[in-house]
Amino acid sequence: MDRQSMVWKIKQLLFVCILLTACACGDNKKEGPKKMAVVISTLNNPWFVVLGESAAARARELGYEATIFDSQNNTAKEAEHFENLIAAGFDAILFNPTDADGSVSNVNRAKQAGIPTFCMDREVNSLDGPVTQIISDSFSGCVALGQYFVRQLDKKGKYVELLGLVGDNNTWNRSKGFHSVVDHFPQLEMVAQQSADFDRSKAMEVLESVLQSNPDIDAVFCGNDAMAMGAYQALVAAGKADSVKVFGFDGAEDVMNAIGDGKIAATAMQSPKFMARTAAELADRYLNGERDMGKKMPIAVEVVTQENISEFGAYGGTTE
Repeated sequence: MDRQSMVWKIKQLLFVCILLTACACGDNKKEGPKKMAVVISTLNNPWFVVLGESAAARARELGYEATIFDSQNNTAKEAEHFENLIAAGFDAILFNPTDADGSVSNVNRAKQAGIPTFCMDREVNSLDGPVTQIISDSFSGCVALGQYFVRQLDKKGKYVELLGLVGDNNTWNRSKGFHSVVDHFPQLEMVAQQSADFDRSKAMEVLESVLQSNPDIDAVFCGNDAMAMGAYQALVAAGKADSVKVFGFDGAEDVMNAIGDGKIAATAMQSPKFMARTAAELADRYLNGERDMGKKMPIAVEVVTQENISEFGAYGGTTE
């Protein structure tokens, strides 16, 4: 066989291999129900557990296989999940990002692989990557919470602010909403502002440290409910739980119970169940051909206090 014939033979064999591989992939794609991946920033927080489980449950109701992935608040772990679910041929991703900037590349990688992504609760700094982003209106929620904060402190006093993850836009939207109100009252003095990563244990440690140099505070404003509970624990240990008001954000069950018991002053109620269900339903509609979806869907939040706690259930539910 001459060189030209050999080259032609090799090309034929390569073409056959490619054709067989494509057929095999096509057959595998058709086997069984379609699959949705639910990628959650962390499952070390009951609020995110509800978000993930609600998304998976709704996806299953719609006829999909659904698998939950825990990124453990680690963008590298999140990237590993994306690589695995792309290789496994998932059809859509319901996504709770770890980092507004750091998660963009993961969303883009999925998009290039033909897998649509739907962000829940947290956003990424890209309008091109995700199909849509379903997020709470954190800024407006904390404007309302800031107004209640000012009334509760009678426009004066010292307070501490515990921030969430510095790479999460929710952290700054909540802080900016709060300060857009509180900073207009000069007798309200912020004596410390530190990150506790939305984590209960870290919040307890941070506030314990702050109290050593600022023992006479009047309030703690926390970027989420997990940190609010950690702050409350630190105040209990310091014997200050009855004199310092704690404010959270989420509507998690333990904080709702604590508000009812008079231990926490207030929180801002999000709805992880609604956001999760909406993400699964939009993904289903997208996979069935719909493309007319807004790039962002802000969800309103409500301030929950000791005065109106009877009107609300945990995680966005109602008592009706």
